[in-house]
Amino acid sequence: MSLSTRRESAMLLQIAVPLAAAYLSEMAMFITTKMVVGKLGYHELATVGIAGNLSFEILVILIGVLSIVGVLCAQAEGGGRKRDAGTAVRQGMLLSAWVGLPATWLVWNMDVVLVWTGQDDTVVELSKGYLRWLSGFILPALWFSVLRYFVSALSRPRAVMVITVAAVAVNWLLTYLLVHGIAGLPEMGLAGAGLATTIVSWLMFLTLLWHIYRTESLRGYGVFSGRWRVEGDVMREIIRLGIPVGGLVLLEAGMFTGASILSGIIGPQTLAAYEIVLSWLGVTFMLALGMAESGMVRVAHAVGRDRMAEARHSGLLAMVLGVLTICALLLVPLVYGDRIIAIFISPEDPGFGAVSALAKGFFIIGALFQVFDGLQCIAARVLRGLKDSVAPLWIAGFGYWVMGIGGGAWLAFGAGMEGYGILWGMALGLITTGVLLAWRFHRLSSRLIRAAAGAPPGTPA
Repeated sequence: MSLSTRRESAMLLQIAVPLAAAYLSEMAMFITTKMVVGKLGYHELATVGIAGNLSFEILVILIGVLSIVGVLCAQAEGGGRKRDAGTAVRQGMLLSAWVGLPATWLVWNMDVVLVWTGQDDTVVELSKGYLRWLSGFILPALWFSVLRYFVSALSRPRAVMVITVAAVAVNWLLTYLLVHGIAGLPEMGLAGAGLATTIVSWLMFLTLLWHIYRTESLRGYGVFSGRWRVEGDVMREIIRLGIPVGGLVLLEAGMFTGASILSGIIGPQTLAAYEIVLSWLGVTFMLALGMAESGMVRVAHAVGRDRMAEARHSGLLAMVLGVLTICALLLVPLVYGDRIIAIFISPEDPGFGAVSALAKGFFIIGALFQVFDGLQCIAARVLRGLKDSVAPLWIAGFGYWVMGIGGGAWLAFGAGMEGYGILWGMALGLITTGVLLAWRFHRLSSRLIRAAAGAPPGTPA
C-alpha cells in the first residue's frame, strides 16, 4: 500500500468512524423502539415497522435533497471559502422549514396509505396513534441533518457521534416509560413510542445547534452571523442538484418500503420477519453510509482544490474500504440469527414459530446482497461529491424498481415464492445498481481527469 493510500485511508476513517457510529445510533433508536413494542405482539412489531418505514422514507428523501449542503460546504472548505459554507447551511435550514411542514402533515395522515395498500386491519388501526405523535420529529430531524452535513464537511463529526449515542439510551427509556405508563406517565402504547421519537429528535437538534454556537472554531463560517434570507444562486443550486438526489433516495428507500408493503400483503407474519431481517441489514448499511459520507466529503474537498486525480482516488478507496468492512460481517446473521430474532419477538408469542422460520430463510438471502447494498450506497455518494446526480437517478430507477421491486413482485406472486421472492428481487436490484453506479464513478472520474489535463476524450486516464 502506497503512502498516499495509507494517508487517504486514515482521512476517510477519521470521518467515517464517528459518522458510522452516529448512523448506527440513529438506527438503534428505531430498533429499540421495535424491541419495546415487539414484546406487545407481532401485530405491534409489524405496525411500527411499516408505519415507521413509510415515515422515515419521507424523511430520508428530504435529507437526500439537503445532502447537497454537505457537498457545497466541503467544496467551500477545500477552496478556503468559509463564508460560502455558512451561507449553504443557512439556505439548507430555510429549505428544511419549507419542505418539513408539508412532510409533517403527510406523516400524520400516513395511515391512509396503509389502507390503500391493503394492510391488515389491526395494523392500520394501531398505526393511527403512533403516526400522530411521530409526525413531530420531521422538522428537528431535517435541521439536525443540515448541521450534521456542515460539521462532517469540516471533518469534525465527533459531536454528532456523541449526541446520537446518548440519544439511544434516552429514546429507549422514554419509549419504555411512555408505552407502558411507568413512573407516573400515562400508558400510551404505540402512541408513546411515536412521542418518544419526537422528543428525542428535538433534543438532538437543539444539542448540536448549541455545540456549533458555542464552538469558537466554527464561528468563522458565519452560520449565525449571516443574514437569514434566501440567497438565490445557492438555493437554486441546492434544489437543482438536490432534486435528482432526492429522487434517487426515493427509489432506494422506496424499494425497501415497497418490499415491506408487499410483505404485508402476503401477511403480518411475513411482514414481521422482513422487519427483523431489515433491522440487521440496517447495521451493515449504516456502516457503509458512514464511509459513503466520508467519501463524499473527501471527493468534494479534492474537487474544491481542483485535484481530480485525488477525488478519484478518494472515491475508489472509499468503495474498497466499505465493501471489505461489510464482507467481514457476512457470517453474523447466519450464525447468530436466532439471537437477533429473539431481540424482537418473544418465544411465547403465538406467531413466533412462523416468524422465526421465515426470518432465518430471509437472513441467508440478506447476507448475500448486503455487500452490494453497501457498494451502491458508497458509489452514489462519491458521485454526489462530483455533483453527478442525474445519471445515478436513472441507474437507480432501473436497478431498484425494474429489477428489484418488479423482479421481486413477479417472484413473490407470479412464481409463488412469496416472501422469499421479494428478498431475491431485492438482491437482484441491489447487485445491478451497485455495479452500475461503481462503473459510473470509474468512467466519470477518468473523464474529468482527462478534461482537467486538457487531454482528448479518448486518452486513457
